[in-house]
Amino acid sequence: MEKLLKYCLSLFVIGCIFSCKSDKEEALKVLEFGKHYQGSAQSLNALTRVLEIDATNAEAYRELSIPYLKRGIPNHWKTYMDQAVTLDSLSWIGYRGYNYLWFYRDYKKAIADFDATDILTPNFVDAPQGHSVDYWRGIAYLGLKDRENSIAYFDKYINKEIEDSGEDWVELTAFLYRGIAYFESGNYESALMNFDKQLQYSKNLSADAKYYKARVLNEQGDIENAKLIIDAAIEDFNIGYFNNRPYVETIRQIYMEDLMLLKSELSL
Repeated sequence: MEKLLKYCLSLFVIGCIFSCKSDKEEALKVLEFGKHYQGSAQSLNALTRVLEIDATNAEAYRELSIPYLKRGIPNHWKTYMDQAVTLDSLSWIGYRGYNYLWFYRDYKKAIADFDATDILTPNFVDAPQGHSVDYWRGIAYLGLKDRENSIAYFDKYINKEIEDSGEDWVELTAFLYRGIAYFESGNYESALMNFDKQLQYSKNLSADAKYYKARVLNEQGDIENAKLIIDAAIEDFNIGYFNNRPYVETIRQIYMEDLMLLKSELSL
C-alpha cells in the first residue's frame, strides 16, 4: 500500500511538471500573437490570457506596458513595467531605464536602472534597445546638464566600440551628443572635432552637426564660415537629415526655427 501511494504521488508530480511545461508553451504561443497587434483589443486580450496561463511571464507584462507608455498613461505603464522587472530584472531593467530616459525624461531613474545593469552583469556591457548602457548614460547625463559625466560615458562607449569594431561602428549621434556636451562646456575645439567626426561618417549630411558647428564658429568670431555652414544645415534639414526619434522629442532636438534664428543672428 505504501509503495502504491509513493507511485501515485510520483505520477502526480510528473503530471504537474508536464502540465506546467504545456502551460508555458501555450503562453509563449499566445504571447507571439499578442505582440503582433500591439495596443489593439486583440493584443490586450491575448496578453491577459498569457498571464492567466503563466503569471510569471515577464515579457507579457512588458508588452502590456507598451501601449500605456506610448499613449502617455504612466500609472498603468509603471504597474506592468515594474512587474516585468521584478520577474526578470536581467532582461528588462535596462529597457525600463530607456523608457525613463526618452518617454518621461526622468534622467536620474534612467541612470539608476542603467547602473543596475552593471551590477547584474559585471563582466558584460548591456545594450537595451540596441545601444550600450554607456551610450544611454551619456545622453541621460547630458539631459541633467552634467556635461562632465556625459563626456566620460560617451568616451567609454566610443573607445570600447573603436576597440571592438572600429570607429566607423560608433553610433553617429554619440559624436553629436559628445560634441554638444563639449560645446556647452565651452570647449570649442573638442566640440568641433566631434561635429566633424559626425559629418565624416554621415557623408556630410547632418543639420544638427552643422548647426552646432556654426554656433561654435560664431563664438570664435568666424562669421563668414558660420553663415555658409548654417545655410548647409538648413538644406540638410529640408531633406530630412536631422536628429529625431519616433513618439518623442530627442535630446537637444533642433527645429527650423532654431536654424533660421541663428541665420538671422549671423546676418546682423
